[in-house]
Amino acid sequence: MRPVGRVLVANRGEIALRIIRACHEEGLEAVAVYSSVDRGAQHVAQADAAVAIGGAPAAESYLVIDRLIAAARSSGAELIHPGYGFLAERAEFADAVAAAGLGYVGPPASAIRAMGNKTEARRWMAEAGVPVVPGSDGPVHDPAEAQRVAQRIGYPVMVKAVAGGGGKGMRVVAGPEELAGALQAAASEAEKAFGDSSVYLEKFIERPRHVEIQILADEHRTIHLGERECSVQRRHQKLVEEAPSVAVSPELRAAMGKAAVAGALAVGYRGAGTCEFLLAADGSFYFLEMNTRIQVEHTVTEMVYGVDLVREQLRIARGQPMSVPSGPLAPHGWSIECRITSEDPSNEMLPSTGTVRYLRTPGGPGVRWDGAIQVGDEITLYYDSLLGKLIVWAPDREAALGRMRRALDELIVVGVATNQGFYRRLFQDEAFCRGDIDIQFLDRRQDLLAGVHDESLIVTVAVAAALAEDQARRSRAPTVGADGWRARKAWLQAARHEALR
Repeated sequence: MRPVGRVLVANRGEIALRIIRACHEEGLEAVAVYSSVDRGAQHVAQADAAVAIGGAPAAESYLVIDRLIAAARSSGAELIHPGYGFLAERAEFADAVAAAGLGYVGPPASAIRAMGNKTEARRWMAEAGVPVVPGSDGPVHDPAEAQRVAQRIGYPVMVKAVAGGGGKGMRVVAGPEELAGALQAAASEAEKAFGDSSVYLEKFIERPRHVEIQILADEHRTIHLGERECSVQRRHQKLVEEAPSVAVSPELRAAMGKAAVAGALAVGYRGAGTCEFLLAADGSFYFLEMNTRIQVEHTVTEMVYGVDLVREQLRIARGQPMSVPSGPLAPHGWSIECRITSEDPSNEMLPSTGTVRYLRTPGGPGVRWDGAIQVGDEITLYYDSLLGKLIVWAPDREAALGRMRRALDELIVVGVATNQGFYRRLFQDEAFCRGDIDIQFLDRRQDLLAGVHDESLIVTVAVAAALAEDQARRSRAPTVGADGWRARKAWLQAARHEALR
């Protein structure tokens, strides 16, 4: 068992705050890191210590391995938690942490390498008996080779980056005439995103669901915690996640869980991870990829299984057994998550920037808000557009849908455009509410993404703007007492406050 008193959180935003809270509940101190624009961020304020690591661009701060290792050493941290994004799936980071004599909250570098290379991951999974989508055995090196593979597996096909993830370096190809251009475009995008232009081909499955299985593994047990439905996507980016899935029976859950556990055992996995599958209408499923980190959407699994996955990560990294009881596990109730992002629906969902002038987060029974933004925060283009995650739990899906509608109505963010209006439309849509979805659902339903004139929303925003202005005016107004010195001091404090804004 590794003695640990401090954990360095190598991330920012809501996931950094989530990890810091888990550390405190485990009786551990948390060390935050921050870039020049995150000095006043909430994750920095909530940590027990904080270390500056560089400039605003991630390439000058959150992606610089040497600075993160130095921050851990200088602060006395024994463990490093990577969160998600940034360096969370970089084997070289896990190697550097181990070389520095520190503990890593995640799987061994060998497992990250095995699953990080998509063609290598396919090979590992096939050898473990996990179904994989028909495709090339490795990277394709030229259009002629790609044409031969495409003819063998049949069109349509998907060109995918070998080192890919997050929808980068992916193209759907309907016929031979499109293949060369798709190869070039996907390779170029992959080189920019991952520093590796290698691509491979897979059969494109028509209208499948995206269903993933949560894995948890310590030194003695490897288990699964059921499925998450992640089919509502835009440009291969998940927007809505729920657990369980309307398409997964207990028997199918057991089969998919068994396959995911077999894959994890094959690569010697430790910690929390996710096996993603494509689920066809006939119940057949195919391995898509494995995420060797905590997922953004881990929250819905926590809500229906009653397991704190981040605390389990911390326990396993310290050599302790997971606290999840042995025996059959089943989901209780229904949970749904919406990713609230600073994307402008009136401008083709492009990122929006600005200062958060007013924020009202929803509450009440079964409502959870995982976010790290606060009034006064500047939303920039330096990082991901995620502002927060809105999660609900209810006894069944219909009740969860209703609870999410209520929570979306309560949420107010003023100062930056968000995708909240999209979710309000989605949760009124009959097909979505029936669970009649697949990964191409939003490709067919562009009307849900387009901004519409909503009188009630305009009134809500106008009221929120007035409240924000009143709050700002009150914070600027000095209090004047009968004592002249106190009056002058109040004016001085107000002036200093204004200078810092």
